[in-house]
Amino acid sequence: MKPVLFILFLITSMTAAAQKPVVSHVVTHNRATIICDPKKGENVYPAWGVFPSENFPVRKITMNLTLGSPDSLHTAHWDYLDHIMIRRKGGVNGTSLGYELGRMLTPYGSIYNKGWSWKWQVDVTDFSTYLRDSVEIEYIHTGYEDNTVGWALTIDFEILSGPPVLAPMGMVSLWNKGYKYGDPNAKIENNLLPIDYVSVSGAAINRIRIQHTGHGMDKPRGCSEFCSRWRDIKLDGKTIDHRNMWKDCGDNPLYPQGGTWVYDRAYWCPGDLQDPDVMDVFVKPGDHQVSLQMEPYTATGNIQAVENISAYLFEYSKPKQKNDVAIDAIIVPSDEQRFFRLNPASFTPRIRIRNLGLHHLRSLTIVYGTEGFAKKTFQWKGDLAFNKVAEVFLPGEVQGNDGQNIFSVLLSRPNGKKDAWTGDNEMQSSFTAPGKYPSEFILKFLTNNKPKDNNIYLVGNISDTIFRKTPDQLFPQTLYTDTIRLAAGLYTLSLSDTAGDGLEFWAEPRNGDGYLRMFDMKGNLIHAFESDCGNGEMLSFRAVPGFVPDTTVPKYAFSLYPRLVSDQTQLSVVSNRLSNMMVLITVDGVIWEKHEYKGVKNAIFNYDLTHLPAGRIVVEALMDGVSKFKGRINKRREH
Repeated sequence: MKPVLFILFLITSMTAAAQKPVVSHVVTHNRATIICDPKKGENVYPAWGVFPSENFPVRKITMNLTLGSPDSLHTAHWDYLDHIMIRRKGGVNGTSLGYELGRMLTPYGSIYNKGWSWKWQVDVTDFSTYLRDSVEIEYIHTGYEDNTVGWALTIDFEILSGPPVLAPMGMVSLWNKGYKYGDPNAKIENNLLPIDYVSVSGAAINRIRIQHTGHGMDKPRGCSEFCSRWRDIKLDGKTIDHRNMWKDCGDNPLYPQGGTWVYDRAYWCPGDLQDPDVMDVFVKPGDHQVSLQMEPYTATGNIQAVENISAYLFEYSKPKQKNDVAIDAIIVPSDEQRFFRLNPASFTPRIRIRNLGLHHLRSLTIVYGTEGFAKKTFQWKGDLAFNKVAEVFLPGEVQGNDGQNIFSVLLSRPNGKKDAWTGDNEMQSSFTAPGKYPSEFILKFLTNNKPKDNNIYLVGNISDTIFRKTPDQLFPQTLYTDTIRLAAGLYTLSLSDTAGDGLEFWAEPRNGDGYLRMFDMKGNLIHAFESDCGNGEMLSFRAVPGFVPDTTVPKYAFSLYPRLVSDQTQLSVVSNRLSNMMVLITVDGVIWEKHEYKGVKNAIFNYDLTHLPAGRIVVEALMDGVSKFKGRINKRREH
């Protein structure tokens, strides 16, 4: 495979007075097909990119990483640990580096069709001194899948021009390998040693940046993948960061997936480009020591736990400006995939701001609103230290016209002063307005075997709870049917699951199979919540009296249960219209059975799986020739 190499400059209108930045893109991997090498356990995909020159002013670099279904292969399945590295700088005969830019944990992709893709992003500005001129970026894909499955990989570096926030003054490489954890013959504290360094003259901030994930499955705690353990970072003997290395996976924006995606893990989740931990400490030049301590632990069996760590210490000058704020993201409203769980939204726009000034940020003026509607102003107050972020919830409805809209945010007057650089004070997001629904509809909620995990709330535009189902009201395997009548306006209907495994999860068949669905007054399906939803799901909508849903636009709800089976499974289909259905049952991508049905609307189908071989079994439903559902089945051996 030849590396893809090109650079595309997208130049916005630029005037010195308005401090408008230039945004450039360097794409090193453009839908590169990546597969495992099962003999080695990893496969390396290098590609070169031409980055800005050494003297080009870089404000921020964001690495966008997209994985999609490859053109000529099936989508890969397993949750493997991948690394994105800066391998060389300055051409083929240039400087060898080997720094880890980012860490990708691949999703369980067996249920994703052709055309599927997902985009993540991470800030890599700390490496800006190395992302100059000709740079070799290497994607290391680990794992043992065969060459019939893979990913389409795109890596796009988005570079914002502008004055640097800090002057980089050097970098110290810290701990960069996989360290055994719990092994009494290779204790982690004997290998994860403190590091002494001398901070250079003029350095005021030492930034520790860490990528850290746990892997392996030992006894008795399931370390490191499935055990929570704490980690301390110390500088000169003082703890600057203490945290439990554990992550809630039930709120992953990418869901459902074809495996155990809901299970919380050792600081990572399947389908996630990990955000690094970043700690800033103001220091004086001279001798210093940095150390990392893991919670003491000794395994008793199946010893295989590994703490995979990549850590660097960047030295910087003090912040160049006293009052300098930037908008990091528009979270609500947004069509960005990383904010999928929170959108479309009816109320309360939500943004993330970052203080880039030396002074603590204590006040800020925020002007926001949807294009075509009157702008609103919010006076934020708080206490934000340098490089810290805050999520700001802005009051009011999310106004919008049907379909696509543009939402804009403008920050000004940090601490009542003029912002030092306004090029990162304004942002726009494209968003889809909540859809229209009848003001009268029927809500059907079938509980699973664990209804005490669930809450349902319907909230109006003044945060008033109009309808609710709470755990004390619910009984197992019970269908609740309620007629809802609403005034015209915006609403949000939310389902939550405190156990983080939704209304149905294939690996826990004893929990049962539940659903939450909306029907019009004639019994036609108008919306179905995803049962395999982890922590839950929400729907924002506009209630319109007299609105009649268009039944020419198909709506479907599917249930495949059980999916951890030895013999039988059942597929149920609910729709708002008659459709011709084809069901394909594949094993490791090979079609074993094809079933065709005419005029399906509401139906249940039973399938005998006893004759199928072991493997990756997928049940796919095509409605009128279009794939609308894919469910992964794990076949158990009979004892």
